[in-house]
Amino acid sequence: MTVRDRTVLPPEDDAAFRALVVQLEQLPQPELVLADGSRLLLPEPIADVLRDVAHALAHGQAVTVAPQHTTLTTQQAADFLGISRPTFVKLLEDGVLAFSQPGRHRRVRLSDVLAYRERIQRERDEGLDELAAVSQDAGLYSDEVTHTRLRR
Repeated sequence: MTVRDRTVLPPEDDAAFRALVVQLEQLPQPELVLADGSRLLLPEPIADVLRDVAHALAHGQAVTVAPQHTTLTTQQAADFLGISRPTFVKLLEDGVLAFSQPGRHRRVRLSDVLAYRERIQRERDEGLDELAAVSQDAGLYSDEVTHTRLRR
């Protein structure tokens, strides 16, 4: 059996997926009921992925399942990261991400793109935390939410 990439588009009517999300979140450990009536408990990592897929589809998002050894074109990687292809190519040229070039076109490993996305998100979160701390120290930011009413 070979593992292949698979993209699933969100359904037109997502009510069934929303109901599935509710059910999956309530179950301590989901199980499959096979055609012969036997039951198969889903391991927690697979149950988590199933919950994530159902949630994304219920909210109108397409989902792609791909093994991590998958390689992407520069356009696919750029689309995945939400940046332009020239910006992504610059990251490759700057040595930020490793790539191979078996022919004319560059290829990057999905696992490397995922690691890069996680690193950038972590750096972004740390920067926001630092900005909030500096603003708080300067008296420009408070954890308390204040409401002001506009008067006419």
